[in-house]
Amino acid sequence: MAFFKEFKEFALKGNVMDMAVGVIIGGAFGKIVTSLVNDILMPPISALLGNTNFSDLKIDISKMREISSTVTKAATEAVNAGGIVAETPAEPIYWSYGAFIQQCLDFTILALCVFLMVKLMNRLTKKKEQTAAAAPAPAPAPSAEEKLLAEIRDLLKQQNK
Repeated sequence: MAFFKEFKEFALKGNVMDMAVGVIIGGAFGKIVTSLVNDILMPPISALLGNTNFSDLKIDISKMREISSTVTKAATEAVNAGGIVAETPAEPIYWSYGAFIQQCLDFTILALCVFLMVKLMNRLTKKKEQTAAAAPAPAPAPSAEEKLLAEIRDLLKQQNK
């Protein structure tokens, strides 16, 4: 029972709840930025580059497999002297560098958006602190001693006239 009580205290602390809200909002914000990149920014860039979709950019590296399979096939034939080796058609292997470029672009835009949000929050916080510091504190009320001294001063001024 103590374990559950301790867990409840931990889970209901303000910092944990704030972090949970931040994670949820961060996930939604990531989806917004992904949509911004894929649906708003990439179509014009693709049009400028000749209708290129970054996600489709790839290099066929199947030739590397063919080179290695030729060496392996020669070694196998040497071992199986006279045996027939049946070849199965192999699927091509692609190096999808376009997807990597897309993810880097997504990250860069997301990082820029987060930077701008933090900068805005810092500016608002600084402005709030400046307005709080700029407003002078009200003068404290005079003490009984100060009031008495002010009355004596005023009486002396009246007598000197």
